[in-house]
Amino acid sequence: FLSPRSHSSGARVVVVGQKGSEKLMSTTTAVHETKEAEKEAYRPNPVVVSAEAEALSHSATTMKLTPSYDLFQMLPEAEGGTEPAPIGGNRQRDGTLLKVGTPDTLEGLQLADYKGLGGKNKIEKLPDPFKMVEKELKPFADSIKELVSTDQPVLSMAAKHFFEKRHGKRFRPTIVQLMAKAVAAATVEEGADQITLSDADHVEPNGSVGGSEWEWSGGSKVQIEGGVVTPSNHQGSEVWRKQAQLGQIVEMIHVASLIHDDVLDEADTRRGGEAVHKLYSNKVAVLAGDYLLARASVLLARLENTAVVQIMATALESLVAGEIMQLKSPPKSLLEMQSYLRKSYYKTASLICYACRSTALLGGHAYGSTVATACEEFGFHLGLAYQIQDDILDFTAAASVLGKPALADMDLGLSTAPILYAAQEYPHLRPLVMRRFKEKTDKQTALEALYKSDTAMDKAGDLAKFHAQRA
Repeated sequence: FLSPRSHSSGARVVVVGQKGSEKLMSTTTAVHETKEAEKEAYRPNPVVVSAEAEALSHSATTMKLTPSYDLFQMLPEAEGGTEPAPIGGNRQRDGTLLKVGTPDTLEGLQLADYKGLGGKNKIEKLPDPFKMVEKELKPFADSIKELVSTDQPVLSMAAKHFFEKRHGKRFRPTIVQLMAKAVAAATVEEGADQITLSDADHVEPNGSVGGSEWEWSGGSKVQIEGGVVTPSNHQGSEVWRKQAQLGQIVEMIHVASLIHDDVLDEADTRRGGEAVHKLYSNKVAVLAGDYLLARASVLLARLENTAVVQIMATALESLVAGEIMQLKSPPKSLLEMQSYLRKSYYKTASLICYACRSTALLGGHAYGSTVATACEEFGFHLGLAYQIQDDILDFTAAASVLGKPALADMDLGLSTAPILYAAQEYPHLRPLVMRRFKEKTDKQTALEALYKSDTAMDKAGDLAKFHAQRA
């Protein structure tokens, strides 16, 4: 979905010393990048921005963000999944650095040991993540209502709807708060002693490493006593305030996407109540969503970190890409598990994982640091596990539990993990998936096959567990 930066096909791995004391190893060939190849770099597919516009928008110092599914493993090994090669965004992946001097009481935890997941241990014995940040989130509803207030009564009521009466689980702000606590306990890295480059990296003709410098930028300048964020001075600090505001921004973006999605999908309910466009009108709902995005953008700029602005703006673009994927994917791609997971990444996991990485940057950690990389990887796997489980519940839970109609995905012509696994077992489902269940008996036929299958739902659950365990 994003093409890797073009490179010399015969390039050897090169190592660059942090202070420039070490020279680049010679490359076997020095092939200059062509203008055509440069235009293809970082091009999203489905194309939201043209290749020409994308090339024009980049400079030597801008972040060359790669989608998380190209940085981290998307499928289990048994289903053909592999660990992506080290590139900008994932090369600092050393979990041991995160635990120096910090005892980890959950080291080696296996979710399969817990009830409901195949084991006997009680899940209640684990720390409750919501209670860990309960105090920090108490003022959340009031403060976010103030942030989205407007002098227009109808617009104000529509914009505040999901922050007052239907505020939901506040899952995303909770994750941001938890991540803020975690990164406060991690030591800020001064930069890698060496940056190890792969063939996917670009080496300039003069021997310099093109585009790698930005990996060790992006961390906010921490203005705090001692100059370093610690668990003891974190709460109440300016760093803590900005991280909390990021959680509010993420929730605004998420709620705006829900309001717009409900208009596109003509949904009647959301979070157990009427959708905004049903309470007011399509025009008011669209304007309310736009207004929330505008407010989120203003507040994002006020975090005063241009790297975080780039990352979160990319998250916003990803939401649009996911919606386009959902509407315009070619029929054959609807059968592919990787296509489903990429769409899930764009629509759900991207906002979570980019928020996690941004939280690290606001805490003073560089984009390419071990800490920031671990934050994005955690958010990527958590976001996918969350979405896959939500898709399973679409078939197994009542509407009162979901807060939206059951089987909503099939009504929209969407095939999620359970149906895709059923289609692998029952080939007669494949044409139904490819035509998005448009014929009268398609949904009933697919449901009968799914509930008849002994493996489809289990495989979907295992996929969710794979990502939960990796997180």
